[in-house]
Amino acid sequence: MITTPVTAQLLRGHLDLEVTAHGLLPHRLPAAARRQVPDRQLAVAEAQPSGVRVVFRTAATRIELDALPTRRAYRGFPPPADGVYDLLVDGRLTAQATVPGGNLRTVTDLVTQEAELTEGPIGTARFDGLPGRAKDVEIWLPHTEVTELVALRTDAPVEPLPERGRPVWLHHGSSISHGSNAAHPTGTWPAVAAARGGAELVNLGFGGGALLDPFTARTIRDARADLISVKIGINLVNSDAMRLRAFGPAVHGFLDTVREGHPHTPLLVVSPVLCPLHEDTPGPLMPDFSGGSLRFRATGDPAERAAGRLTLTVIRDELARIVGLRAMADPYLHYLDGRELYGEREYAELPLPDGLHPDAAAHRRMGEHFARLAFGPNAPFGRS
Repeated sequence: MITTPVTAQLLRGHLDLEVTAHGLLPHRLPAAARRQVPDRQLAVAEAQPSGVRVVFRTAATRIELDALPTRRAYRGFPPPADGVYDLLVDGRLTAQATVPGGNLRTVTDLVTQEAELTEGPIGTARFDGLPGRAKDVEIWLPHTEVTELVALRTDAPVEPLPERGRPVWLHHGSSISHGSNAAHPTGTWPAVAAARGGAELVNLGFGGGALLDPFTARTIRDARADLISVKIGINLVNSDAMRLRAFGPAVHGFLDTVREGHPHTPLLVVSPVLCPLHEDTPGPLMPDFSGGSLRFRATGDPAERAAGRLTLTVIRDELARIVGLRAMADPYLHYLDGRELYGEREYAELPLPDGLHPDAAAHRRMGEHFARLAFGPNAPFGRS
C-alpha cells in the first residue's frame, strides 16, 4: 500500500484547512470568520464537512482513509450511527464505508449547546474491489461528523484530479441545506442537485447558522464561485433572531456584500421550504422529547405578526419584494420560492419526521426539483 499525504490538492468543498495533532481538519468557514462565530452550534456545524470530499485519480483497487470523527449525541438518547463515507468512481456512487471509534460530543443542553467530549481512537474507512483502471475517485466525508483526515493509502499511485470544467456552485443555507436527516453525504439535497446540474459543490449550509451573519456574507464574497444561491428564512424564525424592521435591511446588506465580490455572478435567493410549524407561528423553536424522540414545536404567538414577528409567510413575501426591487438593476439576481422544492404535495407524501427537517427521500426530491428549476433550460444557472 502506498501512503499519500492528504493535502489541499486532494480536497474540494472546503474553504480552509486546520492542521491538528492528528492531521487535517477541513473547515467551511475561513479562520477570520471562525473568530467571529458567536455560538457553539455554528462552530461545530461549520467544521462538519458537508459537501467536502477527498478527490484524486488512480488505478487503485483498494483504498483506505484513516480519520478521526467527532460524533454528536444528545444526553439520554443512544449514540448516533457511524457516519457514512460515499466513494464515487467517475461520478457514480460505487461503495460506502464507516469509520468506527472516534470522539463523542454529548450535548447536555440543547439551548446553550453545552457538551461533554469523550475521546476515542482513529479509525479507517476501507474500500475494496474497485475497478483496476485509471478513474476519478471522490470520497465524500460524513456530512454531520467533524472529521480529521489522518492518512490515505492505496494499492496504486495517486495523482490530483484535474479540473473537469464544471462550474463551482456555492450554496448557503440552514440545517436542511447542511443535510439534517439525509442518509449519506451525496444524498443531501445540494449534493443531489449538484450531481444533476454538473456543478462542483461548495456547501455552506450550517445547522442553525443561516442568520444573515456578516462574516458569512464576506466569506461568500471572497470565495471562488461561478454560481451562488442563498436560502434564507427558517433559522431567523426558529431562533426569533430579529423582527421585520431589521430583516429587510439585513437581507440588503448581505446581498450587497456578496455582490462586492461577485457583481455579475448568477445569484439565486431561495425562500423557506414548507414547514407547517412556522408558516404562521413565530419562534422561538423548542425541542420536544415528550413522545420519546426529538421533535420540535413553535412557541411564538401568531397575533404578534402585526408587531413585526417573523414567520415563514412573512419572510417569503419580504424576500420576493426585495429581490424584485433589486432585480430591476441586477439582471443576474433571481428568486425561487422554497415551496417549489418542498411544498404541500411533498409534505403530504413525505412529511417532516421531526416537524422541521426533511427525511432522506425528501432530500432527494428537493435536489431533483432544484436541479430542474435552477440548472434547467432558461433557469438561473442554466448554461446558454
